[in-house]
Amino acid sequence: MKKIRCAIYTRKSSEDGLEQEFNSLDAQREACAAYITSQKIEGWVLVPELYDDGGLSGGTLERPGLQRLLTDIRSGKVDQVIIYKIDRLTRSLADFAKIVDILDDVGATFVSVTQSFNTATSMGRLTLNMLLSFAQFEREVTAERIRDKIAASKKKGMWMGGNAPLGYEPDGRTLKIKEPDAQTIRTIYDLYDRCGNLRATKDKVDKLGLRTAVRTLSSGKTKGGTQFSFGHVYHILTNPIYAGRIRHKTAVYPGLHEAIIEPDVWDLMQERLTARATIPRRGKGQNCGNGKKQASLLIGKVFDESGDRLTPSHSKTKKGHRLRYYVSRRLIQKPGKKDPAGWRLPAPELEAVVANLVPGHLNTPEIMTSIVPDASTVELVKFGEYLSKLDPDTNVTSPEVFTLIERVEITPGRITIALCESAVAGFLGVVPERINSDIMFVSSEFRHRKRGVETKLILANTIAHRDEVLLKNIARAHLYFAKIRAGQSFADIADGEGVSKSRIQKLIELAFLAPDIIRDVNEGNQPLGLTTEWLLRHAFPATWQDQRDLFRPL
Repeated sequence: MKKIRCAIYTRKSSEDGLEQEFNSLDAQREACAAYITSQKIEGWVLVPELYDDGGLSGGTLERPGLQRLLTDIRSGKVDQVIIYKIDRLTRSLADFAKIVDILDDVGATFVSVTQSFNTATSMGRLTLNMLLSFAQFEREVTAERIRDKIAASKKKGMWMGGNAPLGYEPDGRTLKIKEPDAQTIRTIYDLYDRCGNLRATKDKVDKLGLRTAVRTLSSGKTKGGTQFSFGHVYHILTNPIYAGRIRHKTAVYPGLHEAIIEPDVWDLMQERLTARATIPRRGKGQNCGNGKKQASLLIGKVFDESGDRLTPSHSKTKKGHRLRYYVSRRLIQKPGKKDPAGWRLPAPELEAVVANLVPGHLNTPEIMTSIVPDASTVELVKFGEYLSKLDPDTNVTSPEVFTLIERVEITPGRITIALCESAVAGFLGVVPERINSDIMFVSSEFRHRKRGVETKLILANTIAHRDEVLLKNIARAHLYFAKIRAGQSFADIADGEGVSKSRIQKLIELAFLAPDIIRDVNEGNQPLGLTTEWLLRHAFPATWQDQRDLFRPL
């Protein structure tokens, strides 16, 4: 008869009672051993190795006893695992699936003494899944009860355990002040009150030789007693516990413990810290000349043809520059899903387009005279003075322009802007009822050009500016071509110009552009999208008519 080597696994979640001579683990083992003895006629024999986990949760597989058992199963030392109840093995369905896979790989099984079923059958596995589902449910409900109890206790101002903050020591369900650590806290607050700057406060703290709390770990080792870091100083200055309060996630409640810092003083300190945090800084990687982070001036106002809002987003280049965009919300919610109809518009370009269209619309004579139908001559003159301040050439990024905008709709081939009647009325100094609502819209056709995942808006009446870089590179190309015709090689030209041979070979192709296209470049009327970068990255035909056909749609 083949022997079936049986290993007993026992577990208890808490350490309560484990110090007793006969505890829960012993009771589980005794019941499992008796069951193995009853199956002796079937060839069952008990493995002498003990696999016990006392004081460990069944919600994880990181248990020493269980890991030793799984190792012995993989090495073929165990044929069958005997447990008192299925939840002693695990309370997680996912972990149970992992254990079953390990058992199946080596042909091993397990038996629950108090729950009779056979894991070799589909019905047995279904029963196991049902039991584990209830075990996991019980575990999650218990966790919810604990979280709710902690939240309710903190709401009453109780201290719910953990490492006591510097300056306090536990006192049941509250804290009591611990001197001289409390004096260290007072000193840090006093230093910030005098310095008004976190860096200066940190320097003063270091000069005074103040140190963090020394804690003794369960292993007997000590931790702490080091210099305060910037983060540690900031945490102390912003921790409401020193004002006699208890924080639970984002909520703060009055605590039962005594405050080290007067609450009014602490509140004033938070206002100073917040004010300091909003001071603009000039730093590496910021893309604004004055160090300020650029705001998305059209946030919440841009929509596409499906009614989907375009959400502000940003990315950073390798040099740390911050690039802003307005992106269809569906592209952000499902980043891995392609949607050709989704929009990703460069924010500065969209804002510039909008800031040009709005003043251009309001400054036209027919709009200026009809924006308030019953306006007097004096009012018309005043309106003209106000509206002339919205000069597109000088106010492209003026926030005042964007306060007049209620909604921007982007559809293929057209951009439509709805102006806010009350905002326009406030700008002109009249009541909203006097505003002509029929002219509170401005619309313009546009073409959009894809650049990778980015889209560029080009208004129908936009005139391209002269591209000096492209013009100079075309001139260089003709110079290089003349030298080739004179008998020089690419290597000779590269040495003479101080550039690479490949650069000469790429640029020389610009010498074969059609004359009328070169003339347009010189006059600033080149086809849209025709740049040095585009020409160097794309092969273009040698025949002039094919070039015209290719470049016009750009």
